[in-house]
Amino acid sequence: MLLLYHLINFKKFVMKKIINQRILLFAIMLFIGYASTAQKVTNDNSKTIKATQMKTFLIEREIPAAGKLTPDQLKGISQTSCTVLKEMGPRIQWIQSYVTGNKIYCVYKAENEELIKEHAKKGGFPANSIIEISSIISPATAN
Repeated sequence: MLLLYHLINFKKFVMKKIINQRILLFAIMLFIGYASTAQKVTNDNSKTIKATQMKTFLIEREIPAAGKLTPDQLKGISQTSCTVLKEMGPRIQWIQSYVTGNKIYCVYKAENEELIKEHAKKGGFPANSIIEISSIISPATAN
């Protein structure tokens, strides 16, 4: 009787292991399928195009008294930027910006530096320095 009990428990253990492995395999396959579809984007005409690798850029914009801009002025600058980005399409994205005393530092994703320059020109923004970010580190990197 005890042997039968252990055999049943062993069978449950093995089945649970097999099921867990199948779930893991299914999750991996699902992730791979998602990753492969993420390589395609749709434009406004709903046509599928192959996406290129987006790079991350840090843009330094020298704007006298940037730190004293009012919330309404910052909103206006943001709206202008977003309007230009929408017109330019999915090959460039604004991540966020940091306002300091006389400068605004912006983080963008774009296919290339030329798109950053085009955005600045169309929006009437300075782009005094455009630097491609090669890596990102944080306190988590130390672990």
